Amino acid sequence: MNEAANLGYHYVDKRPFDPGATEPSGVESEQFYRASSWRLMWWKFRRHRVAVFSAFVLLAFYILVPFVEVVAPYNQTKRHGDFLYAPPQPVHLFHEGNFVGPFVYSYRFTFNMETFRRDYTVDRSQPQKIRFLCRGDSYEFWGLFRADVHLACPPENGTMFLLGTDRLGRDMLSRIIYGARISLTIGLMGIAVSFTLGLLFGGLAGYLGGWVDHIIQRVIEILRSLPELPLWLALSAALPANWSPVLVFFGITIILGLLDWPGLARAVRSKLLALREEDFVKAAELMGASKARIISRHLIPNFMSHLIASATLSIPSMILGETALSFLGLGLRPPVTSWGVLLNEAQNLAALQLHPWLLFPIVPVFTVVLAFNFMGDGLRDAADPYH
Repeated sequence: MNEAANLGYHYVDKRPFDPGATEPSGVESEQFYRASSWRLMWWKFRRHRVAVFSAFVLLAFYILVPFVEVVAPYNQTKRHGDFLYAPPQPVHLFHEGNFVGPFVYSYRFTFNMETFRRDYTVDRSQPQKIRFLCRGDSYEFWGLFRADVHLACPPENGTMFLLGTDRLGRDMLSRIIYGARISLTIGLMGIAVSFTLGLLFGGLAGYLGGWVDHIIQRVIEILRSLPELPLWLALSAALPANWSPVLVFFGITIILGLLDWPGLARAVRSKLLALREEDFVKAAELMGASKARIISRHLIPNFMSHLIASATLSIPSMILGETALSFLGLGLRPPVTSWGVLLNEAQNLAALQLHPWLLFPIVPVFTVVLAFNFMGDGLRDAADPYH
């Protein structure tokens, strides 16, 4: 073809025309130009493999939340008096060279009078097979009915402490699974409060301007000038000690949401300042649309993808905030189980030196926060029209 073009001949491509295919010259396909902003965002997001993998990790965590009673092998409050601070029992597949399936070896303990500790020894004479889809500890599923079906159960007349036990003999794995419900939910509820306040005040400041914008900006500057952690501590300490765990949960959620909205409000304000001079906004005003309708139906949807990316980057700070407050004893308190409450028991350095598995609750916190950050980065890049 190039030789024919050099000689001055006119070249006609005899292949059938396909408007949806990319041209050989590199011109973008018609499908790309006709795609909506959401579809373009999805195409760019799925190219970010780390973000997609992080999204699947978070999906797995949040699918777990409604079914923690079924997934956890033990009830979160069940105590095993003979297995205080028991080390983790690893899962094995082979016993003496023969495939048995998932099983654990039982523990035997003796009390050491010199160290005043329980010394655990592994009994490898008899493997104890783990049961699946079985009946175990009873629980009240979502407060609706009682059940006792579990995904995995300890062996008959045996134990299954995959992540060890705490000072009261409670299974750490079960408590971490139960804690996921509170720690993951508080992030979503906190961002819901923050999102609502950020959209409301940011929208008013960006669209109305004038004295409304001036007052909102001064309030934001005051809030952002306060040191965050001491303010968290002060507000959490102000919660009445006689509140029920449910009220404390909502109190912590509202505190986290009230302190996180200024950043989102400023982002909304800056976007609205740029969009309110567009022709489609002027057309809506001339047609008699109210200010509330213009903000909610015309302005905010134009940068909703950016808001979603900002929200996913804010949820980790909510989870870390709850974890920090509960770790310091100023957030959620027992009998509520969260990852921060579990880490509160790991404050004793002597206990950590002897029982390092008490730090296992930090693993899901680390995993979820990283996954949210990676997914948020992918969404932010996908929502950026210039990326």
